[in-house]
Amino acid sequence: MRPADAKTQPLDGEEAARLVAAIAEAGDRQAFARLFSHYAPRLKTFLSRQGFGASDCDDLIQDTMLAVWRKAGQFDAKSGAVSTWIFTISRNLGIDRRRRVARRLRDDDLPPSDVDPSPSAEGEIITREDETRVRRALDRLPTEQADVIALSFFSQSPQSEIASALGIPLGTVKSRIRLAMNRLRQMLDESS
Repeated sequence: MRPADAKTQPLDGEEAARLVAAIAEAGDRQAFARLFSHYAPRLKTFLSRQGFGASDCDDLIQDTMLAVWRKAGQFDAKSGAVSTWIFTISRNLGIDRRRRVARRLRDDDLPPSDVDPSPSAEGEIITREDETRVRRALDRLPTEQADVIALSFFSQSPQSEIASALGIPLGTVKSRIRLAMNRLRQMLDESS
């Protein structure tokens, strides 16, 4: 397979785990480039949906992938999929960025020049509260359900790819997504 072909091929969970191991063990730049080319567009979609602008998305993608490079040796395949690990890093960096901006707003009482002042303060608070409720609910899901949700919604993998990546039947993927969504709905209704 030519290197150009490798970039266009889908990245399954086992290959992603091998790439992370190659980065951890040998600082393999080609493995990192493959991970980056696969996850960068998915992270951009994920971060955009969280309300980050293009510039913030680009910064957070760079920070996420730099953390992947630095922490590759800490990845444990037994704890979850590479995609779940990467999206968790990205989510946490996004939370940290929002906290820094909020802290600056409190400290300065003036919006920094890089923050878009158009969203209302009330809207931002509601959005943050909703995001916090969803994150808490996701953290309470069983691991197998959280993994399929992360792959389906955060990395936007088709259900057939998820089945292949996790080594489970397609019907199981569909059941886990349905169960997870029902459980999330229930937990969010309870916390309202």
